[in-house]
Amino acid sequence: MLLLLPMNGDDTQESELVGILSVTHWATVEVDEGQVVEIKFYTNRSEIEGWLDAVIVTGNYEPVMEFIDQQMMVLVAHTQRTIDDIVEAYLFRELHDLAL
Repeated sequence: MLLLLPMNGDDTQESELVGILSVTHWATVEVDEGQVVEIKFYTNRSEIEGWLDAVIVTGNYEPVMEFIDQQMMVLVAHTQRTIDDIVEAYLFRELHDLAL
């Protein structure tokens, strides 16, 4: 599973999830069998190649139609902000579906 996260920096430990309009870096987090396999940061989303399974956003009112059009699952992390917290919430199914 490859997750896409809009972040405010490129530090795995210190960066936090931000709204799509405030993004400075995009993180891709590859999760396989309950483990983080790889984390990569990009300054421009167009640099990301390959299929992304889901995008994680901060709230229900983010501009996500582009992701939906690309057949990506949109999940909402209402309280989780760090990569570790988001991955943990994803693994334990604590992220919410987008409420339209």
